[in-house]
Amino acid sequence: MRAHFLAIALALLTGTAGAYAQTPQATPASQQADKGITPNSAIGEVKAIDPSSSNLILKTDAGSVVTVTVSDKTVYMRLAPGETTLANATKIALADVAEGDRVWARGKVSDDQKSVPAAALIVMNKADIAKKQEAERAEWRRRGILGVVSAVNPESKEITISSRSMAGTQSVIIPVVEKVEMRRYAPDSIKFGDAKPGTVGEVKVGDQLRALGERSPDGTRFTAEKVVTGSFRTVAGTVAAVDAASGEIKINDLQTKQPLTVVIKQDAVLRKFPAEGEVMMFGRGGPGGRPGSPPTGQPGAPASGGRPQQGGGGGGIRGGGGGMNIQDMLERLPTIALADVKVGDTIIVSSTKGLDSSRLTAISLVSGADTLLNMMAARQQQQPGGQSSPNPAAGLGSGIPQFGIGLP
Repeated sequence: MRAHFLAIALALLTGTAGAYAQTPQATPASQQADKGITPNSAIGEVKAIDPSSSNLILKTDAGSVVTVTVSDKTVYMRLAPGETTLANATKIALADVAEGDRVWARGKVSDDQKSVPAAALIVMNKADIAKKQEAERAEWRRRGILGVVSAVNPESKEITISSRSMAGTQSVIIPVVEKVEMRRYAPDSIKFGDAKPGTVGEVKVGDQLRALGERSPDGTRFTAEKVVTGSFRTVAGTVAAVDAASGEIKINDLQTKQPLTVVIKQDAVLRKFPAEGEVMMFGRGGPGGRPGSPPTGQPGAPASGGRPQQGGGGGGIRGGGGGMNIQDMLERLPTIALADVKVGDTIIVSSTKGLDSSRLTAISLVSGADTLLNMMAARQQQQPGGQSSPNPAAGLGSGIPQFGIGLP
């Protein structure tokens, strides 16, 4: 049990605890609402440090605020992201702890869960965490594939996806053997790290899938190391109202003409699609930088040097007739704030399927999407049986790019 709890705690420090489905049995049911707090510890990000009062203010991933009190008996240790035990932790001092660091404060938590006198602080430096996360994102771009599930064979444990690029779509078969790490998004969750252990039996046609591994030379099969799936809604709509205070956007669905409410939480990623005349410039390196380089200050932007691949893998604008990977292009767009979304904008929103069909908890939102929809409609018009006109309000079911599953 101690080893299991330690693994969960270290995963929480780097924000990857979604891989662990169970909560330690020692945690009472009343405390399970915030997995960052147990009777004997609190884990979160340092928001403030007051050396004069020997206090640190900690905020958990669930939003709880905990006051951590330190003393001359508190032991301080730094651990590198990715470590699975404390064996390689190094001793540090309180002065080495900074705002933004991830901290595991070990001590008896108060009954109201608002304070903890720390016997030990296990610290992960924010810069080290960011570096590790960006390395993981770069690997998923370089060796990953994204698509929509078109078939599931529970007997052979094979999943077939349709992987889309500007050049068209291709079917790819992914065998899910025993050694494959498989996870699945829960309803209304928005973070890659919140995905829970899943099985092939849970996967349905129409789900989205992202996998890490190697593609066969002919591109028809994919040997996966990790697979993440989820049931998502991707909706295009026109913004009718924006309430920044409540974090909600009212839209009119372009397909159903029905009003919908889009909920924007802290971890949602909002981006802006370039105007029609800027699309090719963006692909060649402006305004967000050359393909493979992030826009200035954009968290989680692609690392440089990603090799071109076929299908849904990483890279930027692909040559050799491969076309542009839509997902890759969307992930390179500059991020914006909720205040940048205006009434009348056309947006595309992706969310997991929740209990209330009239509300979407946004994972990703792309504003200025009328340009993208027109591009997709024009592409569909060129295909056999395509639309007669590039109308972004018509036939969106197969035309909206799917971008629910994000990157680590």
